[in-house]
Amino acid sequence: MQRSSAHSAGPQGAVVEFAYVVNAGSSSVSAYAIDQSSGALKQVKGSPFSTGSGPWAVAIDPAGKFAYVVNGGSDNVSGYTINASTGALTQMEGSPFTAGSEPIGLAIDPTGKFAYAVNDLSTDVSAYTINSSTGALTQVKGSPFPAEYGAYEVAVDPAGKFAYVTNSESSDVSAYAINASTGALTPLQGSPFGVEINPTGIAIGPKAEVAYVVSTADDNIAAYAINPTSGAWTQVKGSPFLAGGFPDGLVLDPTGTFAYASNSDSNNISAYAIDASNGALTQLKRSPFAAGTNPQTGAIDPRGKFAYMPDEESNLVSAYKIEMNGDLKRVKGPPISTGDGPLSIATCRVTHGACVPPPL
Repeated sequence: MQRSSAHSAGPQGAVVEFAYVVNAGSSSVSAYAIDQSSGALKQVKGSPFSTGSGPWAVAIDPAGKFAYVVNGGSDNVSGYTINASTGALTQMEGSPFTAGSEPIGLAIDPTGKFAYAVNDLSTDVSAYTINSSTGALTQVKGSPFPAEYGAYEVAVDPAGKFAYVTNSESSDVSAYAINASTGALTPLQGSPFGVEINPTGIAIGPKAEVAYVVSTADDNIAAYAINPTSGAWTQVKGSPFLAGGFPDGLVLDPTGTFAYASNSDSNNISAYAIDASNGALTQLKRSPFAAGTNPQTGAIDPRGKFAYMPDEESNLVSAYKIEMNGDLKRVKGPPISTGDGPLSIATCRVTHGACVPPPL
């Protein structure tokens, strides 16, 4: 989830992609320009950029104007404006913004109106409205909203109706309805939902039909069909699906065709084809693919051509080209250095001077 040269968006119609990696050990975020032909990363001028203490996760608003980092060591959220030409980050006025105790998960709703930070030690979720002009965060009335023990990661469905938080210590998922006007969270009937042991990563299909939850203790990924009206879950037939050793994060390609789990103990990536009819996972024949040491939650570029996995103990990002069949092929070039302890990565695409989300 580092770059060395400024990258201009060029003439009208030019497209640029950027990637941002949070480095927990060096309290920074590394910024890179993505070469759209090769997938190689070049560090942005001025990178890395300072964060609060112990940054854990990074998220970018759908318009690509703002980037946010949760700082687990300083109990706050750093907010930045993104230079659409260079990818450089400038800390916005009012940043950092207060969160709960040890925030480690972060998500932004698809409208770009709300942000949600998961607080591990205070077992709750801080909800914010996003100022569309400045990016400043203001806590929603009633925030923070209760979660369960070991609150870890949050995902908002692409329809913006529901939010789900994995609780690693209580082995369940807190599920909420999102108030479209205020961003407030209301627990769904039956929440929290029981899942596999020690859930961490969570991802939702691009059509908001299936949720995937990673279980570190069981070395697998469980899949659940989402009721579009109630937000309730029903386990997909054949679920859970085997992963590697201690899977921590999961990322889906923009079309929902392939899924990739980072296995932090076995130092590899499990790759799956997603059944379009029910969301079931089938591991690819050549899976797993080698990664660096202790790979963490990865990201895929907005066009679905390249995958990037931060390797926490190697202080590197592993870069891959995604083949037509979903296989991962290492991007040519030297290793991509990060700061100390990279944990998370996010990408965005710039067109006509503004970031745009990937096509669905």
